[in-house]
Amino acid sequence: MMVNPWVEILLDDYENHMRLGSVMQLQTMNQMMKSQLEDYPVSSAMILGVAGGNGLEHISKDKFEKVYGVDVNSDFLKEVTRRYLYLDGILECLCVDLINETEKLPKADMVIANLLVEYIGYECFQKAIQQINPQYVSCIIQINVTDNWVSDSPYLHVFDRLEQVHHQIEETTLEKAMLIIGYHTIKTSDHMLPNGKKLIQIDFER
Repeated sequence: MMVNPWVEILLDDYENHMRLGSVMQLQTMNQMMKSQLEDYPVSSAMILGVAGGNGLEHISKDKFEKVYGVDVNSDFLKEVTRRYLYLDGILECLCVDLINETEKLPKADMVIANLLVEYIGYECFQKAIQQINPQYVSCIIQINVTDNWVSDSPYLHVFDRLEQVHHQIEETTLEKAMLIIGYHTIKTSDHMLPNGKKLIQIDFER
């Protein structure tokens, strides 16, 4: 079985690329995640593809009883645990390969999946959502203006092997896939990035 290429990426490389002034995805998604965590009446959430935990500082201890951070890279999760020690008792990290181990996912009121569907595809995402069974789902997908889905940067070649698992995601196709499993769109918003790419947030309710 092929090793998921995300397992081999270093968190420093990923985050340094994402925070570059020409990319600005780390900063933009941090602010988007603030509203994702605040907007809905839920007490538990699951963040699929949590990486280094960008945005977890917006978790309110008064609101959330449980937040799961899920990633395939165990080194990412160790760093999340280290960075967010003050969320001990609320935050639980789970090392799960969403392509092959969906059955390991617990239930949660809400799922947040930012730049995640691109790496598992619609079908695996549907399967994960059906397993978690949330009331709300909030996704951020990236729309590309060119064929280069990874922004140009000094870290560009760190991501070469991701080509093996990358899918180009379309807003309307994702909405159709979610409708098939009983989720309808309740909100969309666009955020432009410096390099012409666009992040689209799509929120669903069951």
